Amino acid sequence: MNVLHVVLTSRFIKLVANFLKLASYPFHWLFPRKRFTIPAHAGPWWKRPDNTEDIPRIIWQTNFTDRVTLPVYLNYLFNRLMAPGFEYRFMVTQARGDFIKTHYPEETFQNYNRLQIGAAQADVWRVLVLLKHGGVYLDIDAHLVWPLAWILRRTKKELYVTTRKGQLSNYFIASQPESSHLQKVADRINLNINERRFSGVFQLTGPGVFNEVLDPAEVNTISYRHACNQGNFTNRHFQYIDKKEGKWHEQQRREKLIRED
Repeated sequence: MNVLHVVLTSRFIKLVANFLKLASYPFHWLFPRKRFTIPAHAGPWWKRPDNTEDIPRIIWQTNFTDRVTLPVYLNYLFNRLMAPGFEYRFMVTQARGDFIKTHYPEETFQNYNRLQIGAAQADVWRVLVLLKHGGVYLDIDAHLVWPLAWILRRTKKELYVTTRKGQLSNYFIASQPESSHLQKVADRINLNINERRFSGVFQLTGPGVFNEVLDPAEVNTISYRHACNQGNFTNRHFQYIDKKEGKWHEQQRREKLIRED
């Protein structure tokens, strides 16, 4: 991977993405009710003759609804373009809960259900779905800056994205199934919920957990600049236009994160 090429490509993508985001304002002013559907499952655009990689060629995403605005849909299409050999799987809120109830112990499902903010539930689900099936998780507003297959060439087991400060984040996670590192994260999230250790999403179920139990020096990492960015194709307005509760930052100021027993 040529770092200069990646940086230049990333900047070009950012420029185009922000132009499309701006262009979406007049589009949704003219068509305020228009929404686009993200499929629950889509096969790869083309299949490779072999699939021997330890990290399965699956992209996982989630959102509170599959009916999205134009910028979110363009973000989805762009990620498909950057990962044409990957299967795509998407789950809304109900499907996430059904998945955890089917594949995990009752205590894990009950802890998940105690979370009253969707972002915290999504934090739990992304870890558990990768533990079960493996693949690559991307936030709904995250977009790749380089072909995904090329990004994953540097590892066969796992890859975590780091922020400007060098900390781990959870908006991009690539992993084989049954990862011991993700199991540590899942165990700590369950402990956090059981003991009500934190009152905020970030520390209870989000990136704070990754940084608490994993050492960036001991896991495979990649800078966000060379793998995956957020918020260029879309923004808070377009993501939460149909959700009156707003983003999790606002929700956790108004209501308790964990439901009372």
